[in-house]
Amino acid sequence: MRSVFAQALAVGLICSTASFALAAGSAGHGERLYADNCSTCHGEELQNNSTVAFDLRRLKSDEHERFVTSVTQGKNAMPSWDGVLSDQDKEDLWAYIRANANDR
Repeated sequence: MRSVFAQALAVGLICSTASFALAAGSAGHGERLYADNCSTCHGEELQNNSTVAFDLRRLKSDEHERFVTSVTQGKNAMPSWDGVLSDQDKEDLWAYIRANANDR
């Protein structure tokens, strides 16, 4: 009985570690995408010091759809990134933004 519990605990820890590593990898890829594609307008490392572009650190966790729509369709002066960024790229950018959001 004890070994079954130990095995279940080990599997749970492995899954948690894998999920964390995947999320960290996604945010890391998102950080690179951001630096290459977004930082010119939104600021380096999400440090937006102007009023020209939206401060992405202000996006709340429930604004995922708003983020994806804005990136896909463009908004105001921001062009559409549809066809440039994949769905996974958008999710990785979201992971990076959420990891650095003001409401964490």
